[in-house]
Amino acid sequence: MSRFTAVVKRDLRLALRQGMDSFMVVMFFVLAVVLFPFGVGPEPNILARISSGVIWVAALLAAMLSLERLFQTDYEDGSLELLATQPMALEITVAAKIVAHWLTTGLPLIAATPLLAVFMNLPVEGYGVLILSLALGTPVLSLIGAIGAALILGSRRGGVLLSLLVLPLYIPVLIFGVGSVEAALGGFPAKAHLLILSGLLIAALPLCPWAGAGAIRQALET
Repeated sequence: MSRFTAVVKRDLRLALRQGMDSFMVVMFFVLAVVLFPFGVGPEPNILARISSGVIWVAALLAAMLSLERLFQTDYEDGSLELLATQPMALEITVAAKIVAHWLTTGLPLIAATPLLAVFMNLPVEGYGVLILSLALGTPVLSLIGAIGAALILGSRRGGVLLSLLVLPLYIPVLIFGVGSVEAALGGFPAKAHLLILSGLLIAALPLCPWAGAGAIRQALET
């Protein structure tokens, strides 16, 4: 556990030194949402109708911005090979890096969401469900994205390839994330959607670090 925490702290320190990366993710999220009223018009009813979908899609795309660098920097400077040879299992190292990625990407996105929900005229009934759905869904985005980030190690034009790999896998998270908010706004229970998101998170927690570690081992052997 101490080594797991050490890897998380290491990645957090590196992220703070390169603070512009996290700032750019949040700014992309904010700008992507802010642009929609200019495109569809300021009609409050229209904004309220599309608000949950716009926020979720913007959060999904913003989370992808920093995925390429999840392992790439360590791979290029040789740190990833050292991390792979340490006594701690590589799967635990991958899990620690995913936690650090979510803390520097997913958590700031969730923190910025209430302000954007007000801007998009989201009804009050959907605030809590939107935050909860993002709290359950953004870790799944980081977990699935870690597999894609590991698979593109050493490849050229990795960003495009990463998008092609992970976007189809993001669709269920997007559907149930938006569906939970829409259910709450329609006066229906959002519990079923949130339970499915919880199930996706529980399934991704053991599987994604294992798959990501396998992809990293293959990349290091080539």
